[in-house]
Amino acid sequence: MSKLTLISDALNRVIDNKEISKEEAYQIYEESQNTPLELYKTSQILRNKYKGTHVTYSRKIFFNLINLCRDTCSYCTYKSEPDQSKSSMMSKQDVHNLAKIGKDHKCTEALFVTGERPEQKYQEARTWLKENGFASTAEYLIHASEIALSEGLFPHTNAGNLTKSEMNELKKTNVSLGLMLENSSLRLSQSGMPHESAPSKHPKARFRVLKDAGELGIPITTGVLIGIGETAFEIIDSIYAIKEIHKKYGHVQEIILQNFQPKSDTMMKNVPSPEEKYFKTLVALARVIMPEMNIQVPPNLSPDSYTSFLSVGINDWGGISPLTPDYVNPEFSWPSIDTVTKNSLKAGFELKARLPVYPEFFSFVHPDLKYKISEYTDSEGFVKMERQK
Repeated sequence: MSKLTLISDALNRVIDNKEISKEEAYQIYEESQNTPLELYKTSQILRNKYKGTHVTYSRKIFFNLINLCRDTCSYCTYKSEPDQSKSSMMSKQDVHNLAKIGKDHKCTEALFVTGERPEQKYQEARTWLKENGFASTAEYLIHASEIALSEGLFPHTNAGNLTKSEMNELKKTNVSLGLMLENSSLRLSQSGMPHESAPSKHPKARFRVLKDAGELGIPITTGVLIGIGETAFEIIDSIYAIKEIHKKYGHVQEIILQNFQPKSDTMMKNVPSPEEKYFKTLVALARVIMPEMNIQVPPNLSPDSYTSFLSVGINDWGGISPLTPDYVNPEFSWPSIDTVTKNSLKAGFELKARLPVYPEFFSFVHPDLKYKISEYTDSEGFVKMERQK
């Protein structure tokens, strides 16, 4: 498509490999409310240019290490109280056992997820940690990562606002880390808003972790949560905030666009999920704002929309587990790998398995892990076929 075929001057600039300002992104969004087709087409062109016609995923096991949490988000069903049936506190033996099962199921990613520093709020968490020989959740995460790595899995930890020293230790075993920005808006932390009782979700705290990861040279996955009461401009602001951090450090390996889903046991149970057009438009805008970025939409949260989101610029389906549920969205089962493969092919894309670190970020990985990566990956950096069978 030539520049002259587009009505939008801002989109013409993107096609001509020029960066657009935040104000131009606002304009693109407003123009798309009448007709989003130019935006969608531009996002396709950019994805094909920078990512080709394949789409990736990571075959994972979800380790729900401990789901007690010092924070309370208005929409979160992952957090448990100690007396609830969904409470999870995995022993070292539990971690060993699940890692072995994951290896048997040809998984390559060990996703470790915890609540935000539960030992600061719950005696039960402090007792559990002491019984396992640790003083903090972060210490246990370091050990659990060593277990997973010894069993042939590549750890990826998503444990909230880790300190710089904690991340530096985790870098020795984790090929990447994860921290959702969710949103850069201070408004969402004000009284009556979703993050009012979740100080770890304050943008300043999240930016500190993302910047620390950059200074440490750790590949990090981040993203935004769409539909929790934000405005479209606040989503755009959040993507630009991520972009600025990435421009400085070059370590943001992926942006996840996650559509909010209401949970029956939360304060936001009556808030509807975002309309698909709104969600699609923001996904396409993410591609336009950061043309070379890996952009993911979780397939279990949009099970009928494979072609729809591939048509607006995504190039990754994220982690998919053949065994463990999505503990963050337990009502949405993971699709089978076969289902994702067939739907991707139907839309014209070849599905490729990756590690929890993208090939273009292998150079960031701790030297002790690079040889292990080479044993699992082909010449393009994707998981060898013999490791998937």
